[in-house]
Amino acid sequence: MNRRKLIVMEDSEIDTFLHERNSMTLATINLDGSPNLVAMWYGFYGDGSVGMWTFAKSQKAVNLSRDPRLTCLIETGDTYATVKGVEIKGRAELLKEQSAILEIGKSLYGRYFGELDDSGVKAVEKMSNKRVAIKVVVDKIISWDHSKLNGIY
Repeated sequence: MNRRKLIVMEDSEIDTFLHERNSMTLATINLDGSPNLVAMWYGFYGDGSVGMWTFAKSQKAVNLSRDPRLTCLIETGDTYATVKGVEIKGRAELLKEQSAILEIGKSLYGRYFGELDDSGVKAVEKMSNKRVAIKVVVDKIISWDHSKLNGIY
């Protein structure tokens, strides 16, 4: 059997992996065509879409407003046998509506800071100023889980 097929994650495994508390590397395209890579915390919209927020004047937001293509990489593991990852290729929807910014902000807060109580809601509201939301529209997902090789390389 093709070794690549051995390490592909099922949809349910991808969903479980993405919902773990990891960081993502976001790649956008600079004006000169070079990649812009940044580490991002990410969350989820109610429809299950991956999303994040950033300052409206950040390089990634500027890049995505010009060219919405992006690639997101979430990867874990510190040995070959434990490496797992998901690469999402797609495009960004830049959302400027306060409701969308707050929705992803609340998701981020809950994932990375803990339960979203009244003080958390206030923090998200304060942090939402000058930000835009990025909703990832998926074109293709590539995944790998080297633990499926059971130590056979």
